[in-house]
Amino acid sequence: MLASIKKFFKWLSIILIPLLLFVIYTFFTLHWVYSSGERVGFVQKISEKGFICKTYEGEQVLVTVPGTQAEKFFFTAKNEAIYNKINETNGQRVRLLYKQHKWIPSSCFGDTEYFVYDVKVLKNQESNGIN
Repeated sequence: MLASIKKFFKWLSIILIPLLLFVIYTFFTLHWVYSSGERVGFVQKISEKGFICKTYEGEQVLVTVPGTQAEKFFFTAKNEAIYNKINETNGQRVRLLYKQHKWIPSSCFGDTEYFVYDVKVLKNQESNGIN
C-alpha cells in the first residue's frame, strides 16, 4: 500500500513539476514587459486569426518621409475592445501604443511579440508622433 502511494506521488510530481514550471514561465513572459513604445502610421490590416486560439493580428504601414520605402509593423491587439477601436480608425493616421513581450511560449497568446494596448487618431499637424 505504501509503495503504491509513493509510486503515485512520483508520477504526480513528474507531471506536475514541469506543468507548474511552464505556468510560471508563461505568466512571467506575459506580465514582464521587455520594451514599450509607439508606432505612427496607417493600419493596413487587422483580423481575427486562429483555429483554436483566436487572436487579433494586424499590420501597420509606417511612412516616415514621402518617397521612401514603407516599413510594416506587425502587431497583436490585446483584446476585442482594442481590436474594435483600431477597426474604427480605418483610413486614418494613428499612433499605436504597444508593449513588447519576449519569448512567449505559444502563438495562442498572439503571433507577434508586440501587444497593442491603446490607439490614438492623429491630426495632420501631429504627423511626427509628438503632441
